[in-house]
Amino acid sequence: MAAEPEIRAELRRLRARVPQLTGALAAGVDGLLLAHDTPGVEPEGVAALTSTALAVAVRMTDATGRGDVRELLVRGLYGYVATYAAGEGAVLTVLAQDRVNVGRLHLEGRRAGARIGELVDAVAAPSADAARPSPKAPVKAPAEAPAEAADTAAARTTGARTTRATTTNARTRTES
Repeated sequence: MAAEPEIRAELRRLRARVPQLTGALAAGVDGLLLAHDTPGVEPEGVAALTSTALAVAVRMTDATGRGDVRELLVRGLYGYVATYAAGEGAVLTVLAQDRVNVGRLHLEGRRAGARIGELVDAVAAPSADAARPSPKAPVKAPAEAPAEAADTAAARTTGARTTRATTTNARTRTES
């Protein structure tokens, strides 16, 4: 990924601002690792687990009507694992000691998540634009089909696009 050095630098700055952090990583919502600063922890496994925990959190917020997932906090005997939304398609997961100031953790985690989201979304935007047909490119008309079949296909296509846009893109939005 083109933004990996910038993401890694943001993770290091986050760890400098919150000394009780023991690690930080950025991952796609699909569980693929984007960048990490996690000494002593297997980052690919944590990224995959983050995706699984995020899926459960999305189901929980959907079931309770709480809106898009913003963050997830888990407290263990020896510290915290916090996950923050990072733009449209990424998340930031941080590991912190038990003595961390949780308010500071949230403040800095949200800021870093927003910055990482900007970096990831900026890289994803040009590739999404490239996948779209150019407005100047000619578009072939579909072959003649009975009017009833065309109406049914159009309704099915429109419905699928609407569902995909509302469920995929809005799951982990970062508030600015």
